[in-house]
Amino acid sequence: MADAPRSTPVSFSEFDSITTAAWQERIRHDLKGADPETLEWHTTEGITVQPFYHREALAGLPATGLTGAATTDWLNVPTYAVAAADTGHHAIDQAADALQRGADGIFFELTDALAFDVEYLGRKLPLATTYLGYSIRMGAAGFVERLLATGTPVLRGFLRFDPITDHTPDLAGQLSDLRKILTLTRDFPEFRALTLNGAFFANRGGTVTQQIGFVLAAAATYLEQLPSEEVTLAQVAAAFQVQVALNPNYFFEIAKLRALRRLWATLLHAYGLPAEAAADLRIFAATATWSQTTLDPHTNLLRVTTETMAAVLGGANAVSVAPFDRLYQSPNEFSSRLARNLPVILREEAGLNRVADPAAGSYYLETITDQVAREAWAIFQRVEAAGGLPSAIGMVLQELHLVAQTQFQRIASGEQVIVGTNRFQNPQESFDYNPKRLLRSKEFDSTRAAYPSEVLRLATALHFQRREKKRRRAAVVLLGTHTNQVILESFLRLLPIQERLALKASHPEGTLSVLFSTPEAATLMYATPDQFGHFARIVCRVPVDEPDFIPPTLLTADLATMQEAVSLFGFKEFTVEGYSTEDVLARLQGR
Repeated sequence: MADAPRSTPVSFSEFDSITTAAWQERIRHDLKGADPETLEWHTTEGITVQPFYHREALAGLPATGLTGAATTDWLNVPTYAVAAADTGHHAIDQAADALQRGADGIFFELTDALAFDVEYLGRKLPLATTYLGYSIRMGAAGFVERLLATGTPVLRGFLRFDPITDHTPDLAGQLSDLRKILTLTRDFPEFRALTLNGAFFANRGGTVTQQIGFVLAAAATYLEQLPSEEVTLAQVAAAFQVQVALNPNYFFEIAKLRALRRLWATLLHAYGLPAEAAADLRIFAATATWSQTTLDPHTNLLRVTTETMAAVLGGANAVSVAPFDRLYQSPNEFSSRLARNLPVILREEAGLNRVADPAAGSYYLETITDQVAREAWAIFQRVEAAGGLPSAIGMVLQELHLVAQTQFQRIASGEQVIVGTNRFQNPQESFDYNPKRLLRSKEFDSTRAAYPSEVLRLATALHFQRREKKRRRAAVVLLGTHTNQVILESFLRLLPIQERLALKASHPEGTLSVLFSTPEAATLMYATPDQFGHFARIVCRVPVDEPDFIPPTLLTADLATMQEAVSLFGFKEFTVEGYSTEDVLARLQGR
């Protein structure tokens, strides 16, 4: 505006300039002889974070700053999941309402694209001008044809159809579908038809360097295999968008997005594409499921705030904030409104859309951006050396599994803090949901960082309730693989240090941990996957020849049946020397 006041340059001339040597000397003085290396932080990415960064840290680093598609004009895009066989009418109605109340676009996660009513969508929303995203696993070409059949002249938004990352069967057929989609949408510059599912790696515990490296590997496969007589290499590159999921590690998540843009330019340069092709990359950032909890769930509001701030400061073009209670509640107006309004507050009240690339020039952020980029490129090269994706998917999944297990152990030992779950727990917490129903639900997300702690806490709460009410039934709760070690480490953390080294517990590798709860007592046990599978079939009365049976997390039966089955299938008791299971569970519950 013409009458807007001019900004005054920021100046701190009243303060004397302090050299790096002076700062280092002050640190040594304040530590009173302690080694400065004790202040270093060693991350799961293998990066050592120093306690002090200085101007000289920028020497030799690549040129700083974000260019191209990174913008301050980021979009607020809520996500709506549409279940199998659902026409999506309810989600579409919610989306139309959200667009009137602060949302800039909508992302539909479609389980069954064929059932989704695109004609109804076209009647409720103007497809040519509304920013709409869709995630699809199968039938993507037919879905795009149905969208265009509504009569819309153009499409705006994106399609996430990533058969490489999502391990979709018939890859050759899916790539053919992608070529058709790129042909159909080549004249729609505001529609990204090739969105990569980088969130897959983040939501399984991958480090920021793994996430970038694996996304680049998927992109390289598409750049090699999609070009044809109908689709050029430049058209493939122009169709790319990357969906990422962000966790609460604030500065590293900012660095992740900045490093991704830097390496994207390197990747496209390797394929002979011009710099402007790399500058056009769009990033769609969503809050992660990996970091969400069902215990003290309002802490999720703090997590998604941190994650969203990291997204917009790191240069995301669109953000999607999940409701804080999505793990255990159906979509509801209260939590959806909080999620939708968070980006509005960051934009309108915090002013995070007023500065382009605010991280540029930060000694710390520029340094870790460079370190993340180097480590991520090394991971990408290693995947390519192993045959690239999808050939190396087994290696990728194994590395994700190892990193996730490491984080589970760090959480159990208290080294990695999840507020409300393994630190500052509320022992008197009353649940806003039915724990039994949640444990029985097939939709309960067991891939999250907090899951081993949660399932033990929920199972223990059920046991104490059953014991107090003297119900004559028994339950077996599947706690998961390797959970006995998590339980032991969590328990040891609560004991005086002199007791920790003397205690031992053992159970074979690869076994499943279970909690056997009777009206009198609770017993931690372990079993092989085959033992538990046969046990679950008997309790659930499922025939042995039923191929698609997946054992539920929570099994209940009368006490006699459960005791006989546990004995028959050879479950073994897990013990901690000197403590009963009840002692262990009561201590973990804060009782």
